[in-house]
Amino acid sequence: MKLLESIKKDFNTMTWVLIPVAIAINVVIGQIVVLLKLPVFLDSIGTMLVAVVCGPWAGALTGTLSNIIWGLAIDPSAFPWFPVALFIGFVTGWCAQGGLFRNTWKVAITGFIVALTAAAVSTPISVYLYGGITASGSSIITAYLLQTGRDLLTSVLSTNFLVEPVDKISTAFLAFAILRGLSARYLARFPRAGNATPEKDDRRALFIGVGIFVVLAILVANLINPAFLWIGLGVAVVVIGVGLLSSRIR
Repeated sequence: MKLLESIKKDFNTMTWVLIPVAIAINVVIGQIVVLLKLPVFLDSIGTMLVAVVCGPWAGALTGTLSNIIWGLAIDPSAFPWFPVALFIGFVTGWCAQGGLFRNTWKVAITGFIVALTAAAVSTPISVYLYGGITASGSSIITAYLLQTGRDLLTSVLSTNFLVEPVDKISTAFLAFAILRGLSARYLARFPRAGNATPEKDDRRALFIGVGIFVVLAILVANLINPAFLWIGLGVAVVVIGVGLLSSRIR
């Protein structure tokens, strides 16, 4: 009964209104990233938004439907990744219920936890369905690692554990900034609005979180190509700007 009540609590009218919007955000941004062959994904922003203010079950449903719809309507290669999207939504919602989406430092922790989950779930799919080389720009890293003599499983795992934290921490920061820009009255309409209630941000915590992102971005950039280092630093600057802006919004 408790499980059913927990699932039911995630879904009210506002949840059903937000889910299609979140799916659209995921698919549009995700498809742009695929077309540009960027070494990140950024296809879970909508999923995280729903997971935080509606709950883990609503987040899991949003992630699952996003990849299914994306795969059936636009890019068939997106379909097999729906288990990853499901876990991203569920784990984000679980972290948010634990109070890990209320300031920048905690958001970075959430992003890292989600990244580890996504890396663990996505690795078997990448290895057994695609032989380690997918449509994602991150496959450049996998190919490079394979050329250095590493075996397939190690190469894919290494790629995922490098790329996923950069992607999921960035995604979590973007979702956090969006939520901080919404009014408290609007957020109150969602079933888990308390998950997004902000704490007073510590500027030191902000830069610790961004520092983690910068270090990971530099590691990934250097593995791909030194030229990408500047792209990684540029993205980091954007994240810092978003973080500073979100920390000023009360």
